[in-house]
Amino acid sequence: MSRVCQITGKGPLVGNNVSHANNKTKRRFLPNLQEASFYSDALKKNIKVKTTTHGIRTVEHKGGIDAFLLGTAPTKLDAGLRKWRKVLVAAVGELPKPEPKKRYATTSKRAAKKAAQKSGKAA
Repeated sequence: MSRVCQITGKGPLVGNNVSHANNKTKRRFLPNLQEASFYSDALKKNIKVKTTTHGIRTVEHKGGIDAFLLGTAPTKLDAGLRKWRKVLVAAVGELPKPEPKKRYATTSKRAAKKAAQKSGKAA
């Protein structure tokens, strides 16, 4: 089984062991994987996930496994989590998409002066 986090996608990295004599030998840096089970309030069951400790913190930060799965696009999820997301959407439905942030156009000095004059005449 691969050593990849199902939530963050972190996997092994490759580097060197460097001795005092500066000899270099290859080594692998493995992620801190844990078997975690998160309780889904909507499905009333535990969802088992193979994740890193950072992934566990991410799920808790998002507000639980339900909020994490519904708030993440299916293309960014692991195949196992996509299945759970599909079941969750069937049970609960999609989360509403947030409204885009309003961007205020920067006004030039001339436009600001005209707006000030208009408001002065109207008042």
